[in-house]
Amino acid sequence: MKNIVVLVSGGGTNLQALIDAQKAGKLPNGRISCVISSNPKAHALNRAKDVGISTRVIEPKSFSSKVQYMQALMEALFQEYADLIVLAGFMTILDAQIIRAYHNQIINVHPSLIPAFCGVGYYGIHVHEQVLERGVKYTGATVHFVNEIADDGPIILQKPVAVRPNDTPQTLQQRVMEEAEWQILPEAVRLFCTNRLEVQDRTVIIK
Repeated sequence: MKNIVVLVSGGGTNLQALIDAQKAGKLPNGRISCVISSNPKAHALNRAKDVGISTRVIEPKSFSSKVQYMQALMEALFQEYADLIVLAGFMTILDAQIIRAYHNQIINVHPSLIPAFCGVGYYGIHVHEQVLERGVKYTGATVHFVNEIADDGPIILQKPVAVRPNDTPQTLQQRVMEEAEWQILPEAVRLFCTNRLEVQDRTVIIK
């Protein structure tokens, strides 16, 4: 059984998608063992506690430097025996030490079809604002492994979502979550936990 540690900072809608998948038996050979938040007020913590998942709060401002913060986070991941780390709305970029220690064991969900609308500064509602400003016809979501460059790691799954003429950033954000993020994130976790993902260079092979 693989231990899944979910890192969060906010509402936890993607965490909820994983919790729902676990309840439905859709994460064979995996279990959400801990939720770690960078924000003590994150609603995601309540979602975890409501179903008996252990939680930790490791707040960046509690440390004198980012290096110390990352060391504390790394120690927590070791203590939780993390096999898979899921970034679900985690608003801190992991440092190279953690990424190297958990090579191809960290996945992130991003609200666009990478390599479009991604990288530094592209997060949350800002992504959808840029999508609408550019006038693309399709956007979507991507689940990818994390490397040392923002949104650059090998792509596991993607799902497109049509942009509607009357969309606002908020309506588009909600639809991308419902139609893409909440679908492909649990599926990517399932594939990882059942040992069906193989990384060859920058390509993920689904076995």
